[in-house]
Amino acid sequence: MLRDTVTNIRVGCQSWGYDDWVSPAGGDPVFYPPGTRKNEMLAFYSKVFDTIEVDATLYGIPASTTYEKWHSETPGHFTFSLKSPREITHDGRLSPSTVPVMLEFIERSGLLKEKLGVFLIQLPPSFDGSRENGQNLRLFLDALPTGFRYAVEFRHPDWFIDWTFDELDRNGVTLGLVEGPWVQRELMFDAAERLKENFAYVRIMGERDLEKFDRVQRDRTEILERWSETIGNLTAEHVFVYIDNYFEGFAPETAAKLQNILGLSVRRALDFQEQRSLF
Repeated sequence: MLRDTVTNIRVGCQSWGYDDWVSPAGGDPVFYPPGTRKNEMLAFYSKVFDTIEVDATLYGIPASTTYEKWHSETPGHFTFSLKSPREITHDGRLSPSTVPVMLEFIERSGLLKEKLGVFLIQLPPSFDGSRENGQNLRLFLDALPTGFRYAVEFRHPDWFIDWTFDELDRNGVTLGLVEGPWVQRELMFDAAERLKENFAYVRIMGERDLEKFDRVQRDRTEILERWSETIGNLTAEHVFVYIDNYFEGFAPETAAKLQNILGLSVRRALDFQEQRSLF
């Protein structure tokens, strides 16, 4: 059961542009209607879910026209959470030279206006708790402009210590909670109890051993149920949850399953496919 303090839980997928999600003509429905083109996917996706994590920003800052397009083709309640460019997190490893890039990224992302969700700062597993990395993290967090939501994802267990939580709290940044092979699940659950920000960020990931993403290929309902308990016990007012294809094989179905477990309303893509077929 969800705590009363959790007022807004958004569940969505990690990216939307998958050809495997397009239903085959004359075949069983998958997610997108048959014949859906790349430039039509986001508009359809936003009818089913109210949030998305954008993977494309990991590879560079989008053009202003891209942000404007995203904003214009989604409904008013929709939100975008953005992965910070790897130039910042993986190549530059939060060194001082990455701060101007992050500031440019934040400024241009402001074109999303009220639809801007969270900036995800996803660090690689090799980013351990060394003194140099700790200093870079501190300086980087200090340089972040206020007025935005930020989540830092650590993929090395060194960071799950008091110092890290103190630095995040001091800067109004939340710890990204992740289901995946990098940090033990129990360590994540313990970390969830220490979060103090009014928003939380959860990513449900899986082993990258699948080649197709058009159906659920492994049932991990039990793990989702455990995460739903953790999500329900968060004291945050806003919770953003994003599902990866690799977790069960088909992110939209897993997202709908988690919504159902959490007692949230569920919208099915099939309902909108049927509506489209009437015209």
